[in-house]
Amino acid sequence: MTTRVALITGSSRGLGRVIARRLARDGMAVAVNGRQEKPLAELVDEIRAEGGTAAAFPADITDEQDVARLADTIAARLGPVDVLVLNATGPQPEGLIGDADRAAFEAQLAFFVHSPVLLGRALTPGMIARGFGRIVHLDSEVADRPQPGWSAYATAKNAQIGLARAWARELAPHGITVNSVAPGWIPVERHAGSTVDGYLATVPAGRMGTPEDIAHVVSFLAAEGAGFVTGQRIVVDGGRSLHA
Repeated sequence: MTTRVALITGSSRGLGRVIARRLARDGMAVAVNGRQEKPLAELVDEIRAEGGTAAAFPADITDEQDVARLADTIAARLGPVDVLVLNATGPQPEGLIGDADRAAFEAQLAFFVHSPVLLGRALTPGMIARGFGRIVHLDSEVADRPQPGWSAYATAKNAQIGLARAWARELAPHGITVNSVAPGWIPVERHAGSTVDGYLATVPAGRMGTPEDIAHVVSFLAAEGAGFVTGQRIVVDGGRSLHA
């Protein structure tokens, strides 16, 4: 089988890093992306140490020229991108209605709408030509359960959900699937006095989610066998969305 090439944006740390390692273990050639070269190089070393294939591609995925350069560089080193995981995110400052100005909304839209559009324009023509593609958006439970001060983030995430569904309809005839994964809260560590216990009370599964939980779902949606699954949004929150 042809080795699929996967681009995971924002994979220098956190959830993206775990997704990149999982897709590499699945046998994909992984293009890891972020703005800082050192953590990307470290991730590439980790993947190669596990027997996987990976290369680092620093780029600003909110910049049109950088996105075009990114697509060309990946194609030259690994091959054209077959799997696009849209994970990159920027700062997420809170702001109540009186404080969340236009710039706050545009900052969130830059990562969750404008960047996917730029990457889609750069990469989907090749997917269409090859008759194969997997696009996975990472959104958030915040789209459904926004807290006060998160209006800019929630608005942009809901826009991203609409974008994913529109793409799914448009690209399905070309063998390209487009789906979304909505993680619940995935904490890196537990701090004394945190709200973890209160959160757990709303999770039927009785435990916190892990980055590996999310990576497992992304792996399924990115696989060859998921070709009949498109336009879906999978909420991975341990059942929290069922809580009244």
